[in-house]
Amino acid sequence: MTGWLRALHHAWVVRDLVPGPDVDEFAEPDRVATALAVPGAAEGTLLAVQHPHRTPASLTAGLGLVAALPAARAALDELRRAAYRPVFDVVAPYQVDGEGGSACGLLCMVDPAAVDAEGLSRVRHSEQVYPTVVAERAEVLAGLGCATSAALLVPVAEGERLTELVQAATADLGEPAVDTRDSAGRRHRMWLLGPGARRDELLAAAGRHPLLVADGNHRVAAAAAAGLDGLLALVAAGPDLRIGPIHRALVGTGLRAADLVSAWQRVGLTVHEGADPVAPTEPGSVTVLSGDSVLRVELPPPDPDEPAPRIDHAVVERLLLEKALDLDPEGPLVRPTPGHPRLAAGVDALLLIAPVPFADVLAVHAEGRRMPRKSTYFTPKPRSGLLLADLSHP
Repeated sequence: MTGWLRALHHAWVVRDLVPGPDVDEFAEPDRVATALAVPGAAEGTLLAVQHPHRTPASLTAGLGLVAALPAARAALDELRRAAYRPVFDVVAPYQVDGEGGSACGLLCMVDPAAVDAEGLSRVRHSEQVYPTVVAERAEVLAGLGCATSAALLVPVAEGERLTELVQAATADLGEPAVDTRDSAGRRHRMWLLGPGARRDELLAAAGRHPLLVADGNHRVAAAAAAGLDGLLALVAAGPDLRIGPIHRALVGTGLRAADLVSAWQRVGLTVHEGADPVAPTEPGSVTVLSGDSVLRVELPPPDPDEPAPRIDHAVVERLLLEKALDLDPEGPLVRPTPGHPRLAAGVDALLLIAPVPFADVLAVHAEGRRMPRKSTYFTPKPRSGLLLADLSHP
């Protein structure tokens, strides 16, 4: 049994439904605040515990994160008493199925010491991160002493073996401890497995090869930054994991389609107007929705000395946003937007970028590089709140 993947010493399993809004659906601070503003959404819900400074009461009182954490700890204690049951010394075989694919894997604890910023250790970041997001999430983890959501980690090799072992284990374990559906209709099933040879075999298979962070780079970085002993993660490789697109939305810029065309042409880009309003399926171009206009921007070929494969998201951030529009890709005017979105009210433009092939992700990793921030959208993901992990014990 590997030492850097281990069982959950003390955890809590949801009894019925996760209390409150579907926390997996929210990422941006304003979306969280909007969800919490719905009557009843901020009282005794997991989303309010995860974002205590974004509840209506905290916003009205002007409370920052540190000031809001004591109330969040008390609310978490009550949630665990009322909506969860305690379990000890377990791992959790997990299965999720839905329109975005199917995945089965093992929920377990990961030693943060296995995470290496240089990509030389057992758990390797796949993408760059936003430092401010990492700092905030580290504060929440340290303040709560409890992990409420899991990162998704993918083995770089022999993932099929792990999938086979998990499927065999769940078949033998019978009825799951949790069987629920999220707001998108995905079915999530979770089993509990205590000490024994089968658990040792699953942990060994999950940790046989280095793991890439498929989803949750900020959670992984936050666990290390918080100085905590464990990171909650789902190690999964299939049978049908997919990478969807993550686009970029421009908000509050005041830019119109004509402004975008002029700016991009000034830096030498080829822009076609009247394009098909769908995201590209192959790298090399970007579809842009702005008002009633649809543009297609041809990305320039890679420089001779540019590392291959090139990732379109890096070109979009460096050339289309920073150089041409003088926009900070990390700033509030640029929002990563996953899936298949439509141009919504308040969005000046939506830059639709092709999904990154998994082979390119592995190639970037093999070269010791990282993907650009928010460039891969692995599905399906584990649902937050089904299993809570104590972070105060090894």
